Amino acid sequence: MSGARTTAVGLDIGGTKMCAVSLDVDGKVRASLEVPTPAAQGPAAILDLGASLVRSVDVGDGSGPSADDGAPSARRTLRLGVGTAGVVDRETGTILSATSALPGWAGTPVRDELAARLGGAHVTVVNDVHAVAAAESRWGSAASTRDHLVLTVGTGIGGAVVVDGEVLVGSRRLAGHVGHMSVPEAVGEPCPCGRTGHLEAVASGPAMVAAYRALGGRATTGKDLARAVAHGDGDARRVLRRAGSALGTAIASLAAALDPQVVVVGGGALRVGADLLDAAHRSLAASALPGLADLPLVRAAVRDGGAVGAASLALPARGRPPHEDLRTPCSA
Repeated sequence: MSGARTTAVGLDIGGTKMCAVSLDVDGKVRASLEVPTPAAQGPAAILDLGASLVRSVDVGDGSGPSADDGAPSARRTLRLGVGTAGVVDRETGTILSATSALPGWAGTPVRDELAARLGGAHVTVVNDVHAVAAAESRWGSAASTRDHLVLTVGTGIGGAVVVDGEVLVGSRRLAGHVGHMSVPEAVGEPCPCGRTGHLEAVASGPAMVAAYRALGGRATTGKDLARAVAHGDGDARRVLRRAGSALGTAIASLAAALDPQVVVVGGGALRVGADLLDAAHRSLAASALPGLADLPLVRAAVRDGGAVGAASLALPARGRPPHEDLRTPCSA
């Protein structure tokens, strides 16, 4: 570790889990930590835990002089990047709106609250999928392209639209909300946003678990559903195929409007089984314009992309990590 300096910490805040990573100036992942999100306890609990995670992974530069008590006598200003669920005002770091996955999160001044908890840290806040896109665009599955879509399938379904290397934000900061596209597979199904018929209502992790339970399956988490799929449960596999079909339908519509070079899909819900993306491939090929039927649909390559991408946005330009150093998973 001699001579290595941590230059940024990334914090990913999702509806189910929170992950923090630290990167040194060479882009090495020096520490990582993952814990469940205390969503039901409200914003203050989330911010308190987030600050604690950041302190835990911020291993410092280890080179400054120490006081008699062993603490550094002078410490650089922490640079923190945050990727969070919800619509983010990037100028103020405030959450403009959020779904029920994070109750009370709308209106939370994340930047200012974390800066206060972390002794005046320099904090940058972006949407969590925009953070994933930053990682995938630089070092992941979209690194060789300038125009692409990045989707994450987890507690919710998010997206980032990258055109000529830039993430589109939109006039109301709502660009990329793929989970709230209407799809025929979700007609009448309630969405966490309060509407019905959206992709997230059938293809998010909680939606797939709920659909399996409605068929009589025993599952409370995505891991339970994954075990059922692994054991060949027909109902579980049908749920995945329905979700994948809806995902492919949404991607086909997006592709017709945007004509991307590649679509990158990540998120924890992909762990439930291959049926999900297999069905998405088939649906995309069947419903897309003929010229888009062979559009590459690939998995995200950067592990913990939300946290890594968020950290990258806080890194100095010279501290951009090589792809091979970004595959270290968060440790529980």
